[in-house]
Amino acid sequence: MEDKASSVREKRWSLQGTTALVTGGSKGIGHAIVQELAELGATVYTCSRNEAELTECLRQWEKSELCVIGSVCDVSSRSEREKLMEKVSLAFNGKLNILVNNAAMAIYKKANDSTVEDYTSIMATNFESPFHLCQLAYPFLKASGAGNIVNISSIAGLLGGDDLTLYSATKGAMNQMTRNLACEWAKDNIRTNCVAPGVTRTVMAEPL
Repeated sequence: MEDKASSVREKRWSLQGTTALVTGGSKGIGHAIVQELAELGATVYTCSRNEAELTECLRQWEKSELCVIGSVCDVSSRSEREKLMEKVSLAFNGKLNILVNNAAMAIYKKANDSTVEDYTSIMATNFESPFHLCQLAYPFLKASGAGNIVNISSIAGLLGGDDLTLYSATKGAMNQMTRNLACEWAKDNIRTNCVAPGVTRTVMAEPL
């Protein structure tokens, strides 16, 4: 009975033939997303700032016979985001079914202790990056005929707390961006959704 249920699930949720880009896929939630999409049959492109981590992940996925490719990219850099999307377009022949904006950083500081540098770096990584990547991916998502954007936000974007003012602000902005893009791009058959996890046992959350 269990085998039959597993078989039904695999058939129902097959992503065979689809393409996906997942940012920050070498660890944490991003790594789990890449793994899940690839196991369901999608061809996945991912990126990471850490070349050694990315290379090891790609090796493991290849060993597991999962179709995952990737490249080094610092998503806080506009020029690197543009280069990333050029590579994705070439890899997927100008069509993209799924964009997962997962890459993020956290700064645990009191509001009064936060610096201009803190603000600039976290905004570039957590908000400017997903917004720009949505813009860059738009023609490829539209060309696929069935585009999907999934923004990985946080419960911090919905609730108040200590030492997370800047981080929470970026996630709140992501939540509102998601609502607007969902309305604006629905006519192009692009669905836009947001997932807001609670505290998850990842490297980024270790200080908590």
